[in-house]
Amino acid sequence: MNYSLRQLKVFVTVARARSFSRAGEMIGLSQSAVSHSVKELEHQTGVRLLDRTTREVVLTEAGQQLAGRLERLLDELNSTLRDAGRVGQQLTGTVRVAASQTISAHLIPQCIAASTRQYPDIDFVLHDRPQQWVMESIRQGEVDFGIVIDPGAVGDLECRAVLSEPFFLLCREDSPLAAGPGVSWQALQGTRLVLQDYASGSRPLIDAALVQHGISASIVQEIGHPATLFPMVEAGIGISILPALALPLPQGSHLVVKRLTPVVERQLMLARRKNRSLSTAAQALWDVVASQAQALTCVRTSDPLYQR
Repeated sequence: MNYSLRQLKVFVTVARARSFSRAGEMIGLSQSAVSHSVKELEHQTGVRLLDRTTREVVLTEAGQQLAGRLERLLDELNSTLRDAGRVGQQLTGTVRVAASQTISAHLIPQCIAASTRQYPDIDFVLHDRPQQWVMESIRQGEVDFGIVIDPGAVGDLECRAVLSEPFFLLCREDSPLAAGPGVSWQALQGTRLVLQDYASGSRPLIDAALVQHGISASIVQEIGHPATLFPMVEAGIGISILPALALPLPQGSHLVVKRLTPVVERQLMLARRKNRSLSTAAQALWDVVASQAQALTCVRTSDPLYQR
């Protein structure tokens, strides 16, 4: 049957009011529109639902049965819709967020603390994984959203940039490169580099910067966890290039960080499945991460290390 919810509601109102005119007043329709709606419903059901007289509307036996059952069903439908609305507005439950190790260590703790203060009934669950795992977990719906390094053109994800940060040179304090306020990319020609492997979203950006500036260097070690860069460089195995979020340096180390010029930046992005709505709770935490990233940007504006 090709009936509408509107037709059912009109019929139930007529059954209660026993009058087309009074029913029309109750639901804001003309008498003729009410009558037409009931006739359409009768046509769909194939039975007469009302007997019309000059003074009143009388339900037929089929009309009485239908009106009684429809009232219960429409009440249940309204209750179901109200419940759905309340669930959609709830700031409770578990929100799963994925991010790489560097992001997890240096941005997410502030996000979790802020979300706990603002939304104590939301559980912020972090999945700390390499970038490719993060992106796949977003696509598979295993997490609500993730924070990634700009993945480039990906048609199945909706990405929003929240933080831009520069790459720095990491070297020992006794290195010739440690002198002066900054280091040019050209100064890396012929050096030995210790870099993160391709599980990191930063590695393709570093490779592209080396190519762009015509740098030929030896990649002597490729490691998985960013914290391993520090002891590798301190041991004299090579120098490294790392993003700002990898800072600060380990306490007591004999390492220095220098600005690389011209500045090369990476963008951190919030990422979610395209055309999929976030729950109210997930949207709230999405906004928390964005605001914490903005706060970090504001803090850095006064740090000479980040000045161009």
